[in-house]
Amino acid sequence: MTGATGWVGSAVVDDLIAAGHQVKGLVRDGDKATILATKSAGVVRGTLDDLDIIYEAARTVDAVIHTAFNHDFSKFQESAAQDQRVIEALGSSLEGSDRPLVVTSGLSGIPCGGVETDSPHPAVPRKSEVAAQSLAERGVRVATVRLAPSVHGSGDHGFIPLVIRKARETGVSAFIGEGLNLWSGVHRLDAARLYRLVLESGVTESVYHAVADESVPFKRIAEVIGTHLGLPIVSRTEEHFGWFATMVGANMTVSSERTRELLDWRPTGPDLLSDLKQPSYYTG
Repeated sequence: MTGATGWVGSAVVDDLIAAGHQVKGLVRDGDKATILATKSAGVVRGTLDDLDIIYEAARTVDAVIHTAFNHDFSKFQESAAQDQRVIEALGSSLEGSDRPLVVTSGLSGIPCGGVETDSPHPAVPRKSEVAAQSLAERGVRVATVRLAPSVHGSGDHGFIPLVIRKARETGVSAFIGEGLNLWSGVHRLDAARLYRLVLESGVTESVYHAVADESVPFKRIAEVIGTHLGLPIVSRTEEHFGWFATMVGANMTVSSERTRELLDWRPTGPDLLSDLKQPSYYTG
């Protein structure tokens, strides 16, 4: 696994080990290696730029899950290119075998209300699915898990905490326009279980949707945050959110019906709006 100590990846490691699987994780420093070791997971020392290490590690395992991605939005293009290189290295290592590769992407560029067979818009900068499709054409058994924009839960440090931080900084909990654009969500532990089910089912599909709450109006997210922080809930223009405006105002909602049917995946964690009422989202 790449991203084995990350927000999603660490939950996948826990779920796999609990189900009786042996796991090795790519980590870049000693502290993270210690975290993996305490879980009885194997350690591969390296970074996403160490393609030789990644290639060799993939040769020794039965399957690979790639969850790592550098979310420094100041250099998103570079991160997307790095992601492509990693997927290519993993696929090259697995090529000619029946050992599967599961990569990770999001919902940006997927049509509103889309299904697993829909393709992302070609202008989307993240090319995880493009890289996966290229490998599939070479005979690699590869699938993409599309994560909801909010993979929520205690300890979340993704998009929702950015929205909460903006509310604190500006003194208002805002949405764009009427706030009717739709987000989706999935609890972290439900997402982790989906990755395991993808592997255990034989990776029979090219795309799976890790989406539990399919259609949450962004205004409802702003309302929960504003109510908890005691701030006015207001409409603002895109300028209010700066670089984050495209994400805040986007429609990122898809169906996960096919994924649920294929994997018998039944999300059991709290829904997004319920989770946002937990004090852990507002501490620190």
